[in-house]
Amino acid sequence: MVRVAEKTDTVCPVARSLDIVGDRWTVLVLRELYMGATRFEEIQIQTEATPQMVATRLKSLEADGMIERHPYSEKPLRHEYRLTEKGRSFYPVIHALRAWGETWCKDESEEIAVRFTHRHCGHDVGLGSVCPKCGIQVERKDLDASLSSQFANERTERHAAFKRK
Repeated sequence: MVRVAEKTDTVCPVARSLDIVGDRWTVLVLRELYMGATRFEEIQIQTEATPQMVATRLKSLEADGMIERHPYSEKPLRHEYRLTEKGRSFYPVIHALRAWGETWCKDESEEIAVRFTHRHCGHDVGLGSVCPKCGIQVERKDLDASLSSQFANERTERHAAFKRK
């Protein structure tokens, strides 16, 4: 992961973007934030990253303006993490990775891991970003997510395994 002081010396927007989000753990931390996780432990559990990896990515995302820390406990001092406008605007990239992964990176017998329903009309939007029923461009805030039983079980098992440690 490139440190803020080591940013790529280029005008290329792809290279500059990768300076911020160009590793697996950063993208998985963002995935968890989009799924509603706000606390360090839950992000760590679901990404299966070490505490140091999560802390490093959260600090970097905060330094780059993608997230903000907000205290939720005074004693001891604990923070939750919230996406900023800049962080929320990265969602289409995650959505595109999801659609590509659902199409090219899984067995045909596997169901779609996360289904999104358009809140406005109640229709499944599939893998696209336009509701096929009403033709409206949708953003994450417009959608309700439901996990496949396999993905829900996987996430529940990760949580249970973490608690057994």
